[in-house]
Amino acid sequence: MSISTKALIESFAQAGQGQVFQFFDQLDADGQARLVAQAETIDLAEVDALVAEHVKAAHESKLNLDGLQPASYKALPSKGGDSAQWKAAWDAGSAAIQAGRVAAFTVAGGQGTRLGYDGPKGTYPITPVTEKTLFQVFAEKIARSGERFGVTIPWFILTSEINNDATVAAFEAADYFGLDRGSVHFIVQGLVPAVDCEGKILLAAKGKIAMTPDGHGGSLRALVRSGAIDKMKAQGIDIVSYFQVDNPIVQCIDPAFIGFHVLGQSELSSKMVPKAYALEKVGHFCMQYGNALVVEYSDMPTELQEATNEDGSIRFNGGSVAIHVFDRDFIGRAGGSGEGAKLPFHRADKKIPYVDASGESIKPDKPNGVKFEMFVFDALPLAKNPVIIEASRADDFSPVKNADGVDSPKTCKEDQLRMFARWLKAAGERIETDDSGLPKITFEISPRFAADEADFVAQWGGLDPKPAITEGTVIK
Repeated sequence: MSISTKALIESFAQAGQGQVFQFFDQLDADGQARLVAQAETIDLAEVDALVAEHVKAAHESKLNLDGLQPASYKALPSKGGDSAQWKAAWDAGSAAIQAGRVAAFTVAGGQGTRLGYDGPKGTYPITPVTEKTLFQVFAEKIARSGERFGVTIPWFILTSEINNDATVAAFEAADYFGLDRGSVHFIVQGLVPAVDCEGKILLAAKGKIAMTPDGHGGSLRALVRSGAIDKMKAQGIDIVSYFQVDNPIVQCIDPAFIGFHVLGQSELSSKMVPKAYALEKVGHFCMQYGNALVVEYSDMPTELQEATNEDGSIRFNGGSVAIHVFDRDFIGRAGGSGEGAKLPFHRADKKIPYVDASGESIKPDKPNGVKFEMFVFDALPLAKNPVIIEASRADDFSPVKNADGVDSPKTCKEDQLRMFARWLKAAGERIETDDSGLPKITFEISPRFAADEADFVAQWGGLDPKPAITEGTVIK
């Protein structure tokens, strides 16, 4: 055994986590090497602090909701917002994009398990005719935005230990969907050890520590630790457009959104969509004692979710849909190891398979341990000058989360078709739809053709002749 390995094992013992190496002598050389490599990634001081705060201290899950008010936001012009203000924001955002200040950032660490799909969620086919994958949709949107503003927009993608290799392989097989390979950067999400109810690190196997992802808030740490923030700084990028992989209609690069962020000198800007109904399972944008924050639906009392204004409208109506714009330096502070803004960890009680002291594998039938995770929206109260703007659900939010029912591939494809039909109508074309706006035929507008409605109208106007819109048409 090397001196460094002995020192590592001793450090775990001194931290009260010596059980991590209790089966070390039973492992072969490769098994020992893997366990050592895994243990070297663990910050024992951080684990000790997490255990002290979330395991050994009195655990109180309920949030303090005193003084909670709905957050204010920039309303869409169609909803009473200032059209001149939105035009100024669009111009400011366009200038920032043209100046090469903007990068896209996709959180894509999940698998398609809930969709009944074996593979990274980003490789799931989602468009109504050509069945482009989520990754291809985003790649083409980013490419079109770059073409529109005369720049190459870098794209940072957060993967996970589980899906990184498969994700990179998918990009390789697709020749990066036509993007410059040098503009696409993969980052692997960080892991945190799971512990039992006494704060002891659990083993998933005799030679493997039970590690779990550090949550979507960990994406900020990953950007820092991977060197991505330094890379952005070297390239003159100071604005990061954040979105999650399960939402194919999101505007990856939204000039108006970026512009509000710039004009507001904001460190973190967010999009909200009005809730579809009072108890919709989305976070709520709120204000509390002068600070903006997001309160998850699970933490929001039913009576507050259902509270109404005098006109009968939902009082806490601002739904959080995980679409943000970050200031690069703020990410550096929030995700860094120095002093300043820090995202808090949250406790999650889970059923965690483990190996007991006798070496037997146990699959518990009730929660037996604690996972630690960070939430990206916890950055909101830490940020200076936060900006919240209204987004249209129809143009920005149709997640694919479930195999059937709400937020499924079926509903998402229908929402895409409704959006395509609206764009055609905005361009002056006639297309038959039902009362919900769903067209009678299935067709598709490629993201390489247009990034948003205004872009489509301009692009469509330049076509001569224009293609007939029939069953299976793809406008590209």
